[in-house]
Amino acid sequence: MFVTAALAQVQQTSAGDVFIPISKYISSSDAEGLSAWFAENLELDIMGSVNNCTKSQAKQIMKSFFSKYTPKEFSILHKSGRPPMTYAVGSLSAGGEQFRVIIYVKAAGEKNEIQQLRIEKQ
Repeated sequence: MFVTAALAQVQQTSAGDVFIPISKYISSSDAEGLSAWFAENLELDIMGSVNNCTKSQAKQIMKSFFSKYTPKEFSILHKSGRPPMTYAVGSLSAGGEQFRVIIYVKAAGEKNEIQQLRIEKQ
């Protein structure tokens, strides 16, 4: 019983920490680095344009977004969920606009992968 509780705590901690590097990649408009966290297939919702796409397609979509809206500042406002699925809500200032970013991450074995990324104009 204790081992199970300890394992759950480790998974929860590592799932929470996953948003630190993801935030760094969003802040620096690094689509390549961000794509390393993408699941093989994921859902991207960029300002209402929903795409179920592959990892490489999602990387191209994010490159396009970052070229149009260069990030100035990104911060995580809220984290929640339970392993294997956690999420974070962030605020992005980019290209003179304000966006809400919602990131859903699933723990898949030893890896954490972004299953869904939503960017909404505020």
